[in-house]
Amino acid sequence: MADDPQRNFRSAYYEKVGFRGVEEKKSLEILLKDNPLDVEKLSTFSQRFPLPSMYRIHVWKVLLGILPPHSDSHSLVTRYRAEQYEDVQAALIAMRFVNASTPPTELCLRMFQLENQQLPRRTELTQPDEEDEHFLAIAKAMEEIVDDPVDCYWLVRCFVNQFNNKFGDSIPHLPKSLEHFLSQEDSRLLAHLKASGCLSALPYSLWFRRCFAGCLPETSLQRVWDKVISGSCKILVFVAMEILLTYKIMLMGMNRPESVANFLTNLPQENTDAIVTKAIDLWHKYCGTPMHSV
Repeated sequence: MADDPQRNFRSAYYEKVGFRGVEEKKSLEILLKDNPLDVEKLSTFSQRFPLPSMYRIHVWKVLLGILPPHSDSHSLVTRYRAEQYEDVQAALIAMRFVNASTPPTELCLRMFQLENQQLPRRTELTQPDEEDEHFLAIAKAMEEIVDDPVDCYWLVRCFVNQFNNKFGDSIPHLPKSLEHFLSQEDSRLLAHLKASGCLSALPYSLWFRRCFAGCLPETSLQRVWDKVISGSCKILVFVAMEILLTYKIMLMGMNRPESVANFLTNLPQENTDAIVTKAIDLWHKYCGTPMHSV
């Protein structure tokens, strides 16, 4: 049977907007109509398929616990979340930690610190430390993804808390995981990085602590965060590995650790979607479709 041009057009269109076919869209819509929502099934779907952009933020809210499984209470919980946001912001204004001109990312950080009982004294305020910088980078990226400041704060807060609580013990081991998988995909590149002293200079904090915030454009970053939020931090390893494989020729020509670190910290932005797509394929290749893989 000859190919159906209309069907091919639809397939290409659906893949472009975030899912590979009508069936996947229908499957997700069915899942989102359940009451209560099956969080495990949503997590599995997010790990197996790309989330359509029209549903992404809603799914993130459910997976991060911002919205409860019972969908009939979402509007009430959303109002409570907004009221809590306003109360915390008002408290910070009253304590003169923030004002009308405070950047949204800094406001987000101070709110997070206050709610986690980590807010320093005003007299002890200093430049952001390393953990604060990680938080600010994630907040800045989320601000580009989400228009509403209330949603942005809750997503950042719950994303960072979930990431630290769930994967905190695993993060220090990700560089070794990267080395292990790279040895299987391209041992020559790994040998060069080791011999030149560049392996230890890779931007691990940018990749594994900030989850590529500030490294990948938000359109690509969202697809990586889909996997992290749904239960896997190991996707970060495969994104890092695919970046190394994509720029292998350039990296093989570099022998100075600082040159490698500078290049990888300021990646070209034009082919990041392809990098993420290949990284997800590698993740599935080595990890299957794990429910709660670390």
